[in-house]
Amino acid sequence: MNWTGKLIGALLGLLLTRRPTGVLLGLVLGHLYDVWVARRGAGPRVDAATVRTTFFRAAFTVMGHVAKSDGRVSEQDIAAARSIFRQFRLGEADTRAAMQFYTEGKQPGFEPEPVLAGLADACRGRPEVLRMFLEIQMRAALMADGLQGATRAALLRVAAAIGIGGLEFAHLEAFLRFQAHASPGSGPGPRAAPGGRDSLGEAYEVLGVAPAASDAEVKRAYRKLMSENHPDKLVARGLPESMLEVAKQKTQAIQSAWERVREARGLR
Repeated sequence: MNWTGKLIGALLGLLLTRRPTGVLLGLVLGHLYDVWVARRGAGPRVDAATVRTTFFRAAFTVMGHVAKSDGRVSEQDIAAARSIFRQFRLGEADTRAAMQFYTEGKQPGFEPEPVLAGLADACRGRPEVLRMFLEIQMRAALMADGLQGATRAALLRVAAAIGIGGLEFAHLEAFLRFQAHASPGSGPGPRAAPGGRDSLGEAYEVLGVAPAASDAEVKRAYRKLMSENHPDKLVARGLPESMLEVAKQKTQAIQSAWERVREARGLR
């Protein structure tokens, strides 16, 4: 929240009137100014159709760029991209477009920053869509090389460019690794988590709570995640419909994590 207008308004009200009513009036006027600044800075809201188009191009150009981050696109990288295409159940035309974008992204002169800036701008106010974008990139990387070395560094830069920090990055990685363990046929097939984390520890990470959290806190975290990641909600906010299956897999993994924690705690 911006407090600049409120503070200046209150100070001017005090200096000009020396009365509490003047301070209160200054606070109200300053608040209105802060709201105006916030709305002006937010810019016009982008419609869902534009978000879908922007998301689709960014997803595959950035995927190609990340695959090339270690200097070459390996057979594992290509196999991972093809697996993603199959997961999305792309039609013939969309598959051709995705391959063209992937090829564009792996070119030496490709600059991901403008693409990511455009995506972040289109998805302003839609953080769950940006998280899904990063998750898709991480899925491909985990299938290709286990998300290591230059690939991890490239993806951390991608995350930072769309406003996702290291903590959220770690949470998404834990989720993907748990998904692979809970549903081997549906996840990205990543390697085992460093340190040999057990499935219960991973389940807590997926829900975003500590093992010491209360039952009520765990339940709230689970319900919040299910609400934020509901497939229909994501599609309504701009996720391409071709990627609906991945969103469904995510809610299934969240459900699996909840069941694992619920069973360990003896919750009903």
